[in-house]
Amino acid sequence: MNILVVNGSPRAENSNSMQLTRAFLDGADYGAEIITVTKLRIKPCLGCFACWQKTPGQCAIKDDMAEVLNKIIAADMIIWSFPLYYFSLPGALKNFIDRSLPLNLPFMSDDAANGGHPPRYDLSRQRYAVISTCGFWRSEGNYDGVTAIFDHMYGCGNYGKIFCGQGELFRFPELRDRTREYLELVRKAGAEFAKGGIRPETQRELAEPLYAHEAFEQMADASWGLSENGEPKTEDDGFGFMTQMAALYRPDGKERVIEFAYTDINKTYQIVCNPDGHSVVRNDFRPYTTRIETPYAVWRAIARGEISGKEAMFQKKYRVLGDFDVLLRWDGLFGATSATSTVIRKKNEENPKTNMGILLSPWMIIWILPAINPAVGWVLGIITATSLPLIWLLFKPTLFERISVFAIAGLSLSALAGADTRFVVPISYALFGVMWLITTFCKIPLTAYYSQNSYGGDKAFDNPLFMRTNRILTACWGVLFLLTPFWTYWLMTTTVSPFVGFINLAAPVIMGVFTAWFQKWYPAQWARR
Repeated sequence: MNILVVNGSPRAENSNSMQLTRAFLDGADYGAEIITVTKLRIKPCLGCFACWQKTPGQCAIKDDMAEVLNKIIAADMIIWSFPLYYFSLPGALKNFIDRSLPLNLPFMSDDAANGGHPPRYDLSRQRYAVISTCGFWRSEGNYDGVTAIFDHMYGCGNYGKIFCGQGELFRFPELRDRTREYLELVRKAGAEFAKGGIRPETQRELAEPLYAHEAFEQMADASWGLSENGEPKTEDDGFGFMTQMAALYRPDGKERVIEFAYTDINKTYQIVCNPDGHSVVRNDFRPYTTRIETPYAVWRAIARGEISGKEAMFQKKYRVLGDFDVLLRWDGLFGATSATSTVIRKKNEENPKTNMGILLSPWMIIWILPAINPAVGWVLGIITATSLPLIWLLFKPTLFERISVFAIAGLSLSALAGADTRFVVPISYALFGVMWLITTFCKIPLTAYYSQNSYGGDKAFDNPLFMRTNRILTACWGVLFLLTPFWTYWLMTTTVSPFVGFINLAAPVIMGVFTAWFQKWYPAQWARR
């Protein structure tokens, strides 16, 4: 298929609209020839109509347009890519369209409601798409002039279209996480277009603003560095950056004061967060709830995605005082608020998750019941182990549940075959402890597979501080279960033998409380150093 992209942006390959267009082509799996209008030598139309009368189909002006018209005629699909300039097309692109007059015949078309001219060539095979960004907070109501042009050219509804408001945000690396979401949606639209057309639900998602109205306007206004009367501001760059960052704040009903102390530029700012909104101040400071001490260059690099904030913390490039929970919830407090992001978050929430209870439950069976009634306990151990795969339909299984199935079934069968329960139960604790302890030397320690659910899913594995915290916890649990066999064997030789499983629950409960505390305490301590 011969695909032609007409890039009408003065920014050429660096335009925001071309970011969307490349994503669209990627999703559709199309290769394309891209012509950039501003790089061509195309003079304005003279209105001489020589292309209709004297040299039919040939323009009297000798420039690059003649070659372009041949490309248009040969194309199976034409994708128009451009920014919205003053509620219409950029001037160079409008001139380009004016110069396409030779493609039409001079006669009036009977099937055009408001008049028009029939095509000189049979282009009925062609498909069209229009992709554009604008600087308004949403596209709705701002593209009337554009759609009027393309409706006349191709007919209403006869072309795919992606009109994206807040287009200037695509040039800010600090907002890459949000714009990347939108580009993924554009890829989806491209794939659908290749199969016939963009689905209505996808079209609705594409029309959703990237950020809420107020947040976008605050970011956009701050980016100009101008006062309300249009005069250059005397404010420092740091204050403008803080204003843009604060515009992303999502009130959660809590009051907090987040203080930034930029050590390299010797400036301090506060984001005062109220239940209904926020403000940025650089004097008359209130007592902070969270203080971040960092070089300005480091925090800007984190915001641009040049370095990972989690990696920077691990490397002690900044420190955090006060309420560390703000850092744990940063993406939620200063994240995207669009419907698209909500849909993505809901889909992630609907995905199956790991569950520590699934790992522990079959082991608990053989730790408690055989001591009370060996025959019943070991039979239930086998039943539980073999039934475990059914639960995997609801939860995401890990390697450790799969290992547990074989371990518990083997232990139960050995006991039913005559092995002494007083030895099998302690051995089960030892095997469980070995499994935990071995993973402390693996790339991902055991507890990380389960605690990841509270820290962004698989993304948590890229957080070195998260991994260190879980490596320590996994080692603690491993040591606990390796020590448990010693007192378990002794207890099973005493009169409290039927209750040994319940007695042994005390240590894991205490360790569980320690784990919940350590998961918050250790990262906070690390960040304060």
